Amino acid sequence: MSSKYAGGCNCGAIRYEIEAEPLMAGYCQCRDCQHQSGTGHGSHIGFPRTAVRLQGNATHWEKAADSGNIATRAFCPTCGSPVYSTNTGMPDFFIVEAGSLDDPARFAPQMVVYTSSGLVWDHLDPALPRFSKMPAMPR
Repeated sequence: MSSKYAGGCNCGAIRYEIEAEPLMAGYCQCRDCQHQSGTGHGSHIGFPRTAVRLQGNATHWEKAADSGNIATRAFCPTCGSPVYSTNTGMPDFFIVEAGSLDDPARFAPQMVVYTSSGLVWDHLDPALPRFSKMPAMPR
């Protein structure tokens, strides 16, 4: 299997290719991810920003995270698909939505964050490490 990760939005207007292995992958149960996904959590994979090639123009929405950092979510202005996000507290990370991958089966979650906002009906793998908020991320 190629180490390249590729994906994009539902209509194809936004595409990305990433020539690196993930730095992290996991589920987030914060209220922002619940709103974005329309379910109990978001599924994210973080990559080195320098390894990303991005095509197309996303619409960006910014919001202050509880840390005070600015989280920027990018979605397709045509089909509305959430595709990626960035965070000023993790400037070297480019975070893609697992469902935006061409091969979403490559998503291998390593943790669950923001369990303090988790919903009782959102059943995630109980064997994964859990954090009530956001732990320190690798650089």
